[in-house]
Parts: sequence; C-alpha cells; structure tokens
Amino acid sequence: MPLRIAFDLDGVLADMDTELVRHAEALFGEPMTRKLEERTADAEDPAKPGDAKTAVDDVPVSTRLHMTARQTRRLWQHVGSINGFWEGLKEIEPGTVARLAAVAADRRWEVIFLTKRPDTVGAIAQVQSQRWLEAKGFALPSVYVVQGSRGLIAAALHLDIVVDDRPENCLDVVVDSKARAILVWRDDEKNLPATARRLGIGAVKTVAECLDILTKVDSPEGDQPGIMARVMKLLGLNETARV
Repeated sequence: MPLRIAFDLDGVLADMDTELVRHAEALFGEPMTRKLEERTADAEDPAKPGDAKTAVDDVPVSTRLHMTARQTRRLWQHVGSINGFWEGLKEIEPGTVARLAAVAADRRWEVIFLTKRPDTVGAIAQVQSQRWLEAKGFALPSVYVVQGSRGLIAAALHLDIVVDDRPENCLDVVVDSKARAILVWRDDEKNLPATARRLGIGAVKTVAECLDILTKVDSPEGDQPGIMARVMKLLGLNETARV
C-alpha cells in the first residue's frame, strides 16, 4: 500500500509569515516583529455584546507578529483585498515542493495538501494554492481548504502521516485519528511543547529532513518492522507513545 500523506502549506512549504510581516509593517508603519507593550484586546478594541464573528477571527496570526485584535482583523481584511495573494508567496525551502513531487511519484505516495487559507480577491484559495504548487513543481495537486480538526480529516481520508507546523494541529491528529503527526518545528528546540514527544509527535527542523525520514521508512528491507514503527524510530520516539 502506498503511503497516504498530508502536508500543511503555510509554515511548512509556503512562507506566509514574511509576506504578512511586510504587509503589516506597511499598514501600521512600525516594526511588527518586535514585542509590543502589553495591552489587552479589550483596551484597544472593546468587544460589543452580540458582535458577529468574522471569518478572519478563525485565521491564526503568524507567531512572528505581535498585534492587537484590531490590527489582526485589519491585516486580514487587507490580505483579502489583494488579488492572488496566495499565489505570490515564496517557498520556505526553495526546491522542496519539486523534490516532494519527484519523491512522491517515485515512491507512489498519495499526497494531499491541507490549508486554512481564507479567500482573497481573484481565484478562490483552493485554486490559488493549486496554481502555487504547480508553479513550484508539483503537478495536479490535491488541495483541501479545511476548518475543522486535522485529526478528523486524517481519519476520514485514512491518512498515514500528517506534516504540520502547528502543535495543536498535530495534537488533533494523534487524538482523532490513527495517523502519525510530524511537526515541522523551526523554532529553538527548547521551546518545543513538552507534550509533543510524550504524545508521539515527532519534530523535524525542515521539510527536507522530513522527506529524508519518509524515504528511509518507505524502503522496507528484510525483517524490518512496519512503516509506522520505523517512522517513530527515526524520529526518536517510542512506538507506544500515543494518547
């Protein structure tokens, strides 16, 4: 059976953070990556009883940005007004999408891409994401724009592995499915959530490292254990580490 693998887009393959920082600093005229003085959202933008929740409220802000709730909403409204915003992003690791396409074709992997991107002016987020992947070297990509638990999606699609850069998404995977989660953690290892390893969530520094691991485990030789056991071993995890 070929491996069924899902890759998140932003933070894993696509560099959304740099573009958000650039637009935020243009909008607000100040370095948005610095630590803002502590100020609550209520003080800056008091909520009104009965206010409807906007679509951008569900979009997580880049961890590099430190903004108020009002600034966050304004930034995403601005992003939504940019024609083809998602098609203009750069790769975090140049050439990785093309490498993934080549490896997937060679190993006969079934690959899908998951994202929570909101729509912008121009083509819908799904189509923009497909065009971006094709431009980077992945032909005929399957893209799902999702809102719910990544774990429920993994269970419904019978995925083997989900690669994501958010610990909370990886937690959903191990709680709600039988899939394994691989966390792309580019931050300092000391900041890695302590529960990740205990729950069987393996961490890698780059997608290149992740692909190295996946190609190794998908090369069965002799009496080696099953694929999932080899994934855990190469990630330095105990196979029994699950919720």
